[in-house]
Amino acid sequence: MFKPIRNFTSLQRSPQTDLKLGSVLAFVAGAANAGGFLAVGQYTSHMTGMVSSVADHLVLGHFSLALAGVGAVLAFLSGAMTTAWLVNWGMRHELRSAYGLPLILEAAALLVFGLFGAAIGFMTPVFLPLTVVLLCFIMGLQNAVITKISRAVIRTTHVTGLITDLGIELGKLLYVNRLTGSQPVLADRQRLRVHSQLIACFFVGGLAGALGFKYVGFVSTVPLALLLLLLVMRPALDDWRRLRAT
Repeated sequence: MFKPIRNFTSLQRSPQTDLKLGSVLAFVAGAANAGGFLAVGQYTSHMTGMVSSVADHLVLGHFSLALAGVGAVLAFLSGAMTTAWLVNWGMRHELRSAYGLPLILEAAALLVFGLFGAAIGFMTPVFLPLTVVLLCFIMGLQNAVITKISRAVIRTTHVTGLITDLGIELGKLLYVNRLTGSQPVLADRQRLRVHSQLIACFFVGGLAGALGFKYVGFVSTVPLALLLLLLVMRPALDDWRRLRAT
């Protein structure tokens, strides 16, 4: 069981490994996004809506809300930048856990999110904006991980793009090729499977996250953090032993 999981973040990769990692991360993203909505009343993976809300608030004169939206977008951007920095740093230092470094940070951030969430009831005006920013940072961090690993083939928080690509392939699948002598329109069944699996994992994660936050509370972030640490634990320990031996 643990041997396949430890290979999810290895440097030697295949499309199948990328899909397995993407599926796990899509589950985590769905759980954090749906659970985060119950916690702060806002979806934090939807940057299209976030940028649109900034424009709306500016026109309506709600400048504080517009500024909050800008902060959320910058947090998502910072998360993606952090992933790029960590992965490139790890690769330069020949770390086996180079792809896993952002996941370690994400696991820590999820635990911090749980702490912030527990404090919301006591100091809502202070911790609520910080929680939104932290969740956006987590989403940017994670989406950039699989995007970089899979060379932009797989994304875990951009469900709009996944459903768009799924619709394109379904359109090809249902197309009736009546003309003879011309190149037929054929669907890429592998892409169909990949996009369907990622969407399903995001949805199931959303159900799990919503149920967890509804019935358990912010402690439901702990299993998500442990799952991420499990993915990177073996290569990180290998790097730790190698560094101690030098």
